[in-house]
Amino acid sequence: MLKNSNVATRLPAKDLQRARRFYAEKLGLEPVEERSGGLLYRCRSGKFALFESAGAASGTHTQMAWEVEDIEVAVAELRRRGVVIEEVDVLGMRTVNGIAEVEGNYPSVGIGERGAWFRDSEGNLLGIGQPIR
Repeated sequence: MLKNSNVATRLPAKDLQRARRFYAEKLGLEPVEERSGGLLYRCRSGKFALFESAGAASGTHTQMAWEVEDIEVAVAELRRRGVVIEEVDVLGMRTVNGIAEVEGNYPSVGIGERGAWFRDSEGNLLGIGQPIR
């Protein structure tokens, strides 16, 4: 039933205008559509929405991620823009200078990925990954 349907991420935001500023200033993203209580963003091969919510993200797992060609360049640019890259040391996964190597992890191409994580202004845990081929 859902196999041929589109899929899109939805992220909660307690303060939609604060989130909009974060995504514009820190990630260089502008919404392609705006509705009362929500913003829609498109990237190269997907879309996501921020929606105004009284609830809060748990921030305990990656809620959305982008695949990048060069993770070192992406991490350096995010840091230059003031984004704090999370340092992780859990269950055998440890970041070095903000980047972890994760064997056998998604994406399905290659043998794993190199990953980094950061939080948006609303506490959503976001990631970037580079496939290891």
